[in-house]
Amino acid sequence: MTNQYEAVFIMTPVLSDDQMKEAVSKFEKLILDKGAEIVHQENWGLRKLAYPIQRKNTGFYHLFEFKAEGSLIKDLEIQFIRDERVMRFLTVKLDKHAISYNQRKRDKKSALVAEVKENN
Repeated sequence: MTNQYEAVFIMTPVLSDDQMKEAVSKFEKLILDKGAEIVHQENWGLRKLAYPIQRKNTGFYHLFEFKAEGSLIKDLEIQFIRDERVMRFLTVKLDKHAISYNQRKRDKKSALVAEVKENN
């Protein structure tokens, strides 16, 4: 059975833009190669951490929302653990309320962007 998941991971801040994009594309390829469908992804950029991780106070955040079989999650998390660029990660299975909330949030954001473009 296919479920919808959300994976957020934090990469070390010492990466260049190219290194960060390469890491993100590695995980994106892994998700797609396992037959999953990426619903949405966001690059949240460099953000301050709530507490130091590996003596670092900032990190690059990235989010994937995807539909996949449960077996993919273990493979994905093993790759997060093995990749030294990833400091932390969290994968969550979304219920129907979270899925609809995320969709409403994306619709609202795209409506705002369209309105700004229209006014300029």
